[in-house]
Amino acid sequence: MAQETLAAAAVPTKSKYPKAVPYIIGNEAAERFSYYGLRSILVTFLVAQFYNATKNPALTTTAEAHANEVTHLFVTLSYFMPLVGGILADWYLGKYKIILWISIVYCLGNLFTSSFTTNLPLFSTGLMLIAVGAGGIKSCVSANVGDQFDKSNQDLLSKVYGWFYFSINAGSMISTVLIPWVYQNYGPRLAFGIPGVLMALATIIFFSGRKMYVRVPPSGVNRNNFVFISVYALTHIGKKQKGQSWLDVAKGPYDPEKVDGIKAVYRVMAVFFFALPFWVVWDQNLSEWVLQAAKMNRTIGFGSWHFTMLAGQVQTFNPVFLLIFIPVFSYWVYPFFNKIGLKATPLRRLGTGLVLTALSFVIIAMAQTLIDNGQTPSIWWQILAYVVLSAAEVLVSITGLEYAYTHSPKSMKSTMTAIWLMVVSMGNLITAGVNANIAGKGVLAKHLVGADYYWNFDVALIVVFLVVFLFVAPRLKEHNYIENPEPAVENKIIADTNNL
Repeated sequence: MAQETLAAAAVPTKSKYPKAVPYIIGNEAAERFSYYGLRSILVTFLVAQFYNATKNPALTTTAEAHANEVTHLFVTLSYFMPLVGGILADWYLGKYKIILWISIVYCLGNLFTSSFTTNLPLFSTGLMLIAVGAGGIKSCVSANVGDQFDKSNQDLLSKVYGWFYFSINAGSMISTVLIPWVYQNYGPRLAFGIPGVLMALATIIFFSGRKMYVRVPPSGVNRNNFVFISVYALTHIGKKQKGQSWLDVAKGPYDPEKVDGIKAVYRVMAVFFFALPFWVVWDQNLSEWVLQAAKMNRTIGFGSWHFTMLAGQVQTFNPVFLLIFIPVFSYWVYPFFNKIGLKATPLRRLGTGLVLTALSFVIIAMAQTLIDNGQTPSIWWQILAYVVLSAAEVLVSITGLEYAYTHSPKSMKSTMTAIWLMVVSMGNLITAGVNANIAGKGVLAKHLVGADYYWNFDVALIVVFLVVFLFVAPRLKEHNYIENPEPAVENKIIADTNNL
């Protein structure tokens, strides 16, 4: 009997998925369908309904600039709110309450956009509510996935995150094909209404799993955080001694190890600065590129089979190419260059990604030149640009997330993710400001028209950053906390975590 018991104990128990996982993944797929479905028609709707309803050619530039401005401001708020949502969840309310309550705000925003398609102030209110909702839950949903796992099933976590990100891409791909078609054939109320229905479904799915979630309680205000320590160091910089970092003056009033962690944050932020031009231009594929696609020949096909795409459907190529390129780069491209002695370091990936980003906008600028000359170029120009831009996204966006994780200590990883999202927000704010100047017939209006917009703004901006990056990159200080952990710091963090 004892031997049977020992034999049974020796057999490893098979890990089981938490019961809450299907609810979280179902919620994410429906929410991403809602968000990207709205994004797929937003810029074209704004032009057609509010800024140039009469299709006056003389108003085209101003109307498109207005629509681009609103779209990029919407994205700016969407990527600023994860910081607010994360702080509220971690310090005060917990992730479950934030996701549930802000999802209701999200649904209210969808109700506004579908109900007030002829009233710009109320429609804009809906956009603001959606941005608050989409951004407010963004930092909580992915973290909520990890909260459901413990030591007994940690081996399944990577698989679940794989399904989690698959649900994101699946939701976005389906919606960017369907919603433009609905808008074209049934009008804006239904086209904006369907994302609202999906967001309501996402909220219902999430609420249905309420009894199964592992809920990590809020920890209260964390005094040793990035903002508090940075402000203290700046306001007491006069106490800095020779040979000290400006942040060292915060040691004493604040945890010295957290201060050292924040030094790592600033090192990573120096790298993030060079990702800024990527985010200044990337979201244009969901706004400026859509408007350009409307002026192109969108018929594609082979032999006797032909299909005419809608302008908003072209952006579906981005997630498709991403799903192809992620494994290609991970399993073939990076290993190949490592093998021949050109190690694919994060900084090299970032630099190469900026080159490809500039190249994608060179293609777009060339297509726009044909349009400016009265021609109707093939949509294959944009498809080629999407191939290049998607490769650049793998090199810049995914590398940036990886760099944020590997080059920051454990206590600062959430902070780095929030700062990375803030870079996305800042990039869109810059693009919104440029379009606001064009719409208001400011100084940029004469220099950023037609193809000149892409040459003088997008391509020129990336080239300037790239040149500076080539000089600065060799001098950037790096510390990989995965390859070279700091024992004293890491052990203290682990001890603190165990005492929670």
